[in-house]
Order: sequence, then C-alpha cells, then structure tokens
Amino acid sequence: MENTLNNRDIVIVGQQPWDTEIGSNCKNIALEFSKHNRVLYVNSPLDRISLYRGKNDAKTKKRLEIINGKADGLVNIQHNLWNLYPDCMVESINWIGNTKIFSLLNRINNRKLSKSIQKVLTYLGFKDIILFNDNEMFKAFHLGDYLKPNLSIYYSRDYMIGVDYWKKHGEELEPKLIAKNDLCVANSTFLADYCKKFNPNSFYVGQGCDLEIFFEQKVKKNIQELTSSNMPLIGYVGALQSIRLDIEIIAHIAISRPEWIIVLVGPEDDTFKASILHDIGNIIFTGMKPIESLPDYINLFDVCINPQLVNLVTIGNYPRKIDEYLAIGKPVVATMTKAMETFADFVYLAETKSDYVSMIDKALIEDSEDLRQSRRNFALQHTWENSVKDIYRAINTVEKINI
Repeated sequence: MENTLNNRDIVIVGQQPWDTEIGSNCKNIALEFSKHNRVLYVNSPLDRISLYRGKNDAKTKKRLEIINGKADGLVNIQHNLWNLYPDCMVESINWIGNTKIFSLLNRINNRKLSKSIQKVLTYLGFKDIILFNDNEMFKAFHLGDYLKPNLSIYYSRDYMIGVDYWKKHGEELEPKLIAKNDLCVANSTFLADYCKKFNPNSFYVGQGCDLEIFFEQKVKKNIQELTSSNMPLIGYVGALQSIRLDIEIIAHIAISRPEWIIVLVGPEDDTFKASILHDIGNIIFTGMKPIESLPDYINLFDVCINPQLVNLVTIGNYPRKIDEYLAIGKPVVATMTKAMETFADFVYLAETKSDYVSMIDKALIEDSEDLRQSRRNFALQHTWENSVKDIYRAINTVEKINI
C-alpha cells in the first residue's frame, strides 16, 4: 500500500498550540504533512478559566486581541502551512459532573470553534479536507459533524483517560469519538490496541523523534562533576515526576551497588525533593539542564535507565528518551510495558527492582561496539518522516476500502 499523500488539504486540531514551548508530536507531524500537502494547524481556542488565570500573560492578550477583532488570527508559518488562532472563546465546562449536560454544552463550544475554522477554510480555498485530531477528545468531539471532512483521523499518543481531568468525561466520550472517526492512528502498540476495541481501522504508526543532537559524533563535551570518578555511571535524563518514575527502584539500585554512581538529570517534583534518594550518598541530582547539554550527560553514562512506574499514565506511552539513549549507542535498562515491546531486541526490560540490578550488571559486561552500532541504527529509524509515511499508509488503506 502506498505511503505517500500529495496535494491534499489537511486541518489539524489538538491540545497544544503552535506557540507552545515544549516539544509537540503534532507540530512535527504538521511540518511533515506540509511538505506535499496544504496544512492548517488550529490552536486550541481560549477558554474562560484560562483567560481568568492568565489575563496578564502575553499569549492570552494576543488571543483576546484576535477574538476582539484587533488582530489577524491566521499566520503563514511557511509554504503550505498556516496556523490559526481561533477568533472565539469557549466556556470552561469540565467542572460539570453530569456527562450528558457536559456534552450539550460541549457541542456549543464545538460549534463556535467550527465556525471560526470554516471561515478560514473558505478564505484559503481548502476543499475535501482531511481532519486530523491530536488527542483532543472534548473541544474537537463534534468537529467532524460540522466541518464535514472527506476523511477524519483520531491520533492517540497518550492514554488520556488515565489522568483525572480527562477521565471524568473521557471514559464515556473518547470511545465514542474513536468509533466515529474513519480511522485511528497511535504512537504505541498499547494505544493502537486500545483504539482497535472501538474502531477496527486502527493502526500503529510508531513515533518520530528529533534525534539530530543525540548523534554520537556531535557529543563532544565532558561534564566536570562526573568525569572525576572511575565508578560506573548509571543515568537517567528527564523530568523526575513521582507519577511516572519508581523512586523505590532507584533507591534499590543505589543501595544494592554502592560502587555505582546514579546520576539523575532533570527537574524534581515535590515528592522527589522530599524522598530518601537525597540521603543516599551515591546518587547525584544535577537539576534541570539545557536540552543541548543532555547528549553530553548521556554520553558519559555507562548504562541508561528508565525506571517507570507501571500505571494508567505510563503504560501506553512511547518513551522518546529511549530513542535518545539508543541514538548515542548506550545500553538501556527500562521497565517492561506494552509500549516497550517495540524495543525488546535492543533494551534490557526489567519487571522488578532486582531485575534492574542484575540487568545493569549484564549491560556493563556485554556492551560492545557492535551492540552500540545496532542500537544507533535502530533508533535512527524512528524519524518523523517514517512515522508520517505510516500515517499515509493507513489513510490510503482506509480510503481504498471506502472506494
């Protein structure tokens, strides 16, 4: 089946606006789509609570100017790619306990957003659109009904209903949204299987990663605080969040092997700050570091770890940090989850805290240049170009069925 798509008009809606400071799957996908198709990337509309909480924020002020007709909400990012700031405000309704009442009000919010989008589609001359919904189960729930796309796609990249905010109404509404789309695509096998329960046209499309700065040949700097030791360095890079990481596993590794140094690179939440880990002498907290310096830390590690908790928040997530570790060729020990099955031939997968210690031991012994090269080759397959090709293949498969 073909893995190309050309000269189509694609509308992308989701949770993350174009002006977000953090990485965004959806922005990367939009950039890839726009190489051969016209793309309108729609920011999430301003809601009343966000206005109240951030009324002095520059981004909120910008959105208010657009809503009040004092500024143009359509921005040309580059050839074939536009970003829309909707000229409407939606009501904040998630506090409502009854899902039926929530749904009635949510339809009104959706109608407002669809009118804002439709004006721009007419202006740009978009026709027979493909509607691509990036995990926005509420504000985009009815957009397919109003915009009448030629094809509708739901993109699942997180198990959203594992989070209380989304679970409240999402347990009922997300399955309905998945079912009403023409197809679903997911960045992990867990999420693809979840979507397939409600829509047979559900496909695993992998995950793209921005790995250029993690190429081994670009890693040159030494980190003074770490290079003075001859002890094995066991490292983790990323936010230290107690909802995602198992503090007990990290403590067990450090206590079981005092001859290792455990290096944790990233900002801590309050639970981590108050944890026993700060009382263990062979654990180093570096705090938050600039993203451009992260490869330098990874390059010094003898083994990289990802000691995830297994819960509804983490079980379906594609762990991009694993690709970052592997792109530099490092041996990796990570918690076994459904999503990690993709990495099984290149990562040591642990189920217990004791597994972590024994597998780190094994990784230190087995590491070789051949293994490092195979890890790099595997990670560097996970590009946005390849992930979007899989999305195109899914689109072409479903459109062929519907002919």
